[in-house]
Amino acid sequence: MNLSSLGKIRLKKRAKRIGRGESSGRGKTSGRGTKGQKARGKIKPEFEGGQLPIIKRLPFQRGIGNKSLKKSVTITLDQLDRLDARSIVSMETLRKNKILSSSQNFYAKIVATGKISKPLIVKIRITKKAKKIIEAAKGRVEENV
Repeated sequence: MNLSSLGKIRLKKRAKRIGRGESSGRGKTSGRGTKGQKARGKIKPEFEGGQLPIIKRLPFQRGIGNKSLKKSVTITLDQLDRLDARSIVSMETLRKNKILSSSQNFYAKIVATGKISKPLIVKIRITKKAKKIIEAAKGRVEENV
């Protein structure tokens, strides 16, 4: 072992005791400068010097809508035509075939836009007109919403 290879011993520095007399280095005003509100007492961090605080300048925002409300996504018959014949149309199969994204907070509804040529078994929400078009293509609608 060599004295030059030893690591430094790091001692924990004690916090400086401020306001303990002139000769302490932090006496008299204790690092607060002179005069004024900040030198005298405690003020809240959100205090803005007498200006109307931001919390009062902004309008009341109570309850801004229902955050748990599900969003709706419309699916067209053209999009369903990409699926195989006799396949079951549910939220899982739509996600698997990348017609829907994988996020959770929404529901899907099929609308009568476009044409469909394959018979499908639909198990999600659907409009009346889309239901007629799917049944005309020898498909079946089982609503269990």
